[in-house]
Amino acid sequence: MTETIFATLGVLVCVALLIHMALPPARRQRVNATAWRAWHACRRLGLRAWYGLLQLRHGRAARKDAAQVADEAIRRARGDVTRDGNVYKPKSFRRPRKPH
Repeated sequence: MTETIFATLGVLVCVALLIHMALPPARRQRVNATAWRAWHACRRLGLRAWYGLLQLRHGRAARKDAAQVADEAIRRARGDVTRDGNVYKPKSFRRPRKPH
């Protein structure tokens, strides 16, 4: 089965190259330019799709990590403080005053 597929592909490539060689030089140049543009357009599309998938994957992981870091920072900030009205006083501010 696979041998048949590869043999068919090989014959098609050979026929395409034979037709390409039979074209006049001006037309061959236009065909080459069109094929080159099509190749690069397909390549750009494929790379955009690939980088888009990578960005989606990385973006989710980065958002999850950022949320965890933010939650941890909030928990640490709330742990060491006492609240007096709308003023937060950390424990590090509760040192005994030196007498003058």
